[in-house]
Amino acid sequence: MTPAVAVGLSVVVGYLLGSIPSGLLIGRWLRGVDIRAYGSGRTGATNAMRSLGIRGFALTFAADAAKAIASVLLARAIAGTVVDGTLASAVAAVAAIVGHNWPLYIGFRGGRGVACSFGSILMLYWPGALLGLVVFGVLLKLTRYVSLGSIVGTLTGLVAALVAVAVGAQPPVLAAFAVAAAAIVIGSHKDNIERLLAGTERKIGQRAGPA
Repeated sequence: MTPAVAVGLSVVVGYLLGSIPSGLLIGRWLRGVDIRAYGSGRTGATNAMRSLGIRGFALTFAADAAKAIASVLLARAIAGTVVDGTLASAVAAVAAIVGHNWPLYIGFRGGRGVACSFGSILMLYWPGALLGLVVFGVLLKLTRYVSLGSIVGTLTGLVAALVAVAVGAQPPVLAAFAVAAAAIVIGSHKDNIERLLAGTERKIGQRAGPA
């Protein structure tokens, strides 16, 4: 196997795993509902919370993070000694986030990439993941905005990865992953950011009506 083939396979594996619509499957399993019919119409953990409650949020977040974790582990196995494991892991992680946001199996409309980003950074640079999780928890406690905590928490973890690269503690490929993941997460939250600025974003505990 050539390095190009190993990287290509890592991308394909990451995208296909990321495309698994965890929130949709969990919604049907828990309550027999299609969570895309509520709230934002997305399949991610935040919309699962609005239509399924905290249990739906926890299960969906864990499942979405697991997709990225599995993608990285499989990419490392594919890479073997053929290509740098960090490179294979990073491209698989980005592909998983892309797959989650634009899933092949359900018409290319999925979530916003937060849980997948968390799972990815947990595997690639775990201190950043823990720092981001703390920031998410603090902001959620102070503001009750899940979207704000998700955006800032995710970006905190990714910035931490950039800092680690800047000081030479991590390889440069991690910076490329962080920039790509941050761009995807910010772009997918454009409507949330607009509502936050307008003061119309829903807070935790507010159930979402039909989409």
